[in-house]
Amino acid sequence: MGRAAARESLFKLIYEYTVRGEEDGFTLSLFSKGLSVDDAEYLTSSYKGIISGAEELKRKIVGYSRDFAADRIYKIDLAILMVAVYEILYRDDIPDAVSANEATELAKKYSTDKSYSFVNGIIASVIKEK
Repeated sequence: MGRAAARESLFKLIYEYTVRGEEDGFTLSLFSKGLSVDDAEYLTSSYKGIISGAEELKRKIVGYSRDFAADRIYKIDLAILMVAVYEILYRDDIPDAVSANEATELAKKYSTDKSYSFVNGIIASVIKEK
């Protein structure tokens, strides 16, 4: 499956978290099946890391999204951004460009036509400040 598939699964798990407001170990175990050991570790550790730092990640995202409070950002875009910002700030094993590219691809696939540029702009700001 590969890292891109693991990242897409992570995005789906974080989207579920933003909707439900709670961690779901059952869904995590379902998404972990079929992944390599490395990708399953990435998925689990990133999921736990994003959830434990969710409020901080949201504050960072809102800080870059002019005129948008967290509750006004599409939940799909918020989930994509939470994954990307977490990777950029806390995963030294993933190049920033990979995180940015994968996030924009997820936005193109799952969100609105305008989301791609919104996601891309916030990620560029996070990378620049880093």
